[in-house]
Amino acid sequence: MIRVAWRRSASTNSRVERARLFDAAFLRAESPPLNPGGHVRRFRRVLHPPGERSPLHHHPQTACYLSSSVFMSMASKGTPSTPHKHTNRLAEERSPYLLQHAHNPVDWYPWGQDAFDRAKNEDKPIFLSVGYSTCHWCHVMERESFEDTEIGKILSDNFVCIKVDREERPDVDKVYMTFVQATSGGGGWPMSVWLTPDLRPFIGGTYFPPTDHARRPGLKTVLNRIIEQWQNNRPALESTGARILEELKKGTAVAAKPGESPPPAPDVAKRCFQQLAHSYEEEYGGFRDAPKFPTPVNLMFLMSYWSVNRSTSEGVEALRMALHTLRMMALGGIHDHVAQGFHRYSTDSSWHVPHFEKMLYDQAQLAVAYITASQVSGEQLFADVAKDILLYVSRDLSDNSGGFYSAEDADSVAASGGPEKREGAFCVWTASEVRELLPDVVEGATGAATQADIFSHHYGVKEQGNVAPEQDPHGELQGQNVLIVRYSVELTAARFGLRVERAEELLAEARGKMSTARAGRPRPHLDTKMLASWNGLMLSAYATAGAVLGDKALLERAVRAGNFLREHLWDAERQTILRSCYRGDELEVQQISPPISGFLDDYAFVVCGALHLYEATLQTEWLQWAEELQLRQDALFWDQQGGGYFCSDPSDGTVLLQLKEDQDCAEPSANSVSASNLLRLSHYCGRLEWHQRSQQLLAAFSDRLTRVPIALPQMVQALMAEHYKLQQIVICGQRDAPDTSSLLAAVHSLFLPHKLLVHTDGDADGFLRERLPVLSSMSRRGGVATAYVCQDFTCSPPVTDPQELRRLLLDGSPERLAE
Repeated sequence: MIRVAWRRSASTNSRVERARLFDAAFLRAESPPLNPGGHVRRFRRVLHPPGERSPLHHHPQTACYLSSSVFMSMASKGTPSTPHKHTNRLAEERSPYLLQHAHNPVDWYPWGQDAFDRAKNEDKPIFLSVGYSTCHWCHVMERESFEDTEIGKILSDNFVCIKVDREERPDVDKVYMTFVQATSGGGGWPMSVWLTPDLRPFIGGTYFPPTDHARRPGLKTVLNRIIEQWQNNRPALESTGARILEELKKGTAVAAKPGESPPPAPDVAKRCFQQLAHSYEEEYGGFRDAPKFPTPVNLMFLMSYWSVNRSTSEGVEALRMALHTLRMMALGGIHDHVAQGFHRYSTDSSWHVPHFEKMLYDQAQLAVAYITASQVSGEQLFADVAKDILLYVSRDLSDNSGGFYSAEDADSVAASGGPEKREGAFCVWTASEVRELLPDVVEGATGAATQADIFSHHYGVKEQGNVAPEQDPHGELQGQNVLIVRYSVELTAARFGLRVERAEELLAEARGKMSTARAGRPRPHLDTKMLASWNGLMLSAYATAGAVLGDKALLERAVRAGNFLREHLWDAERQTILRSCYRGDELEVQQISPPISGFLDDYAFVVCGALHLYEATLQTEWLQWAEELQLRQDALFWDQQGGGYFCSDPSDGTVLLQLKEDQDCAEPSANSVSASNLLRLSHYCGRLEWHQRSQQLLAAFSDRLTRVPIALPQMVQALMAEHYKLQQIVICGQRDAPDTSSLLAAVHSLFLPHKLLVHTDGDADGFLRERLPVLSSMSRRGGVATAYVCQDFTCSPPVTDPQELRRLLLDGSPERLAE
């Protein structure tokens, strides 16, 4: 049922169906139509249902798996390009992905007016290629096709070729991915789309091999057919593309009906839980068999659902699902046990063999999920994993300016040498390497066991390697081991006759030695692009974890991240967030000219991060900036007619579809985050209109929330916060005084998804007192820090004892205590 709902059609318009079949027939290489049947998809991404397998485990899909109709299995081998034999205008760009193509024998343009003008002046179709720098199959297509001089000449002579980094220009990516999915039934990267000079798509796909292979059309075949059709059948191409685009405009519309209200939160939340429970995999956790994605938005929803249903069996089950999934992920190979952080996804059901790419947005959201799990469970394991993630980000993804880099690639050159890159080469181990690194006999261990014996037992290292052949279709991991915790420390200690503390010491020491050894290997490519949106997510992670753990170093890192965003990605004069900046050759922060203006997710995620930073540091400058950013977001992206926010500036005429992201995927929908931001800011800033706007936004997504809430678990959380009301916690006291810190520690020790933390200290908080006059009536009692807990304008009696405050917050009913 869920699968049907996710793949439901927006339209049964026969013209679109004919266009779809035309598209398939046009690209056919003596083969049946690509994915025949079906209609334009209503939703741009489809959840890969339980039981379906990934066509290519190497292909780095989003958390909402994009099924592909044009992928084919190709070995990830290739001949390295000869540097600088060719140079194109991408050499002037700063995006690592665009720079990877700067020496192709293709006359590439970046997305922009120069390319558009040339296409119109020369009346040529546009070839649009979209990808990102850590995308495995983007690398494959570049080696096979874009480094080929014959293909380069065909492209350059007959098309205006545009290369886009999807992380720089998510607006462009979303529009043409919507087209590709609607016409082929699948999508992914690299994305290949052909456009008219006025940017209307008429043919699209994803990866193409250079020549026809296994009944799939090669890029040369496709290019020659498009050239022929452009010359001889151009009106049909243009009319087909125009009709599909019009249908997509109708099919992707998200708007509230006149007078519509948000759906009832308890019903929506219960349905979301039930849909997640239906797809839950019991043994190892997660929400499908394989491939498995971390989906932190699902886990955060489950813990929020538990927080308001603690006494019900469903609430208990929701928490069990979330904690079991997080625990199994922490033990699995998707977790880097040697150098910290998490890989993109697991190719199997047991979280063992990952796609080895590491993305910043995963680290950010998982750090929050793990620190939240530590709050609800009290288990140190979860807090340790959160710190582990932040250690990795601080060490490997941090810029000296305070910003965060985007990603590490999955592929790297093997330590043994050779020109070819291989998936996971930086991360995997042979049994002989482990023995060489850990040869010492452990005193007191049974059977004269070495440190290697103990480590190999604990982490599942096998002489022949521990990767099943079906998880390694290209033989890149043959004889290699992906570390996975096979036994608890207690069982490992018992197996070798050791004290548990000694076993822990030995394993930690071994990991340190292996980390040092791994540091000497050729590193994977690092995408040093710094994005406002992902930096906003990371800001939330450091602020949240720092507050929960009471860790000053993490809080200082959060403040550095906030300052970085204001200094390098906020144009105060134009009142505009900038999408990205870059690490220069001298390690300085660079910007392109003109810079890319921020999109909705940049504003929403940075606003959210600023709110978290205020609650962690109690510095009102971050609250003021959040208010300023929200006002600008409203001006740029709010849909006055239908409610909700457009993903990009609707005044940009080069973006042909005005979309509202209606799915929480690898990243949460910016509308989901905005619904929560608006509600919180309405309370902080005393702006009733933002509360109303939050309700209008939720109403716009009412149909989606009612029918398939599993698509928007983060928005369901915002709906729950609207229903259950925010709980205002006001702390009156000197900000850095011990008594104030004790009350704050009591607040931060608990998972309170519907809390609003406010600090007041007399004249030092004029910003808040101007907006919230009620604060003037609250003060310290007896000269010590005092807490007030309020809900629906009803406040508890003042509290000065941290434990009493904890009890009050766990009770959650200030009305009851006021009686």
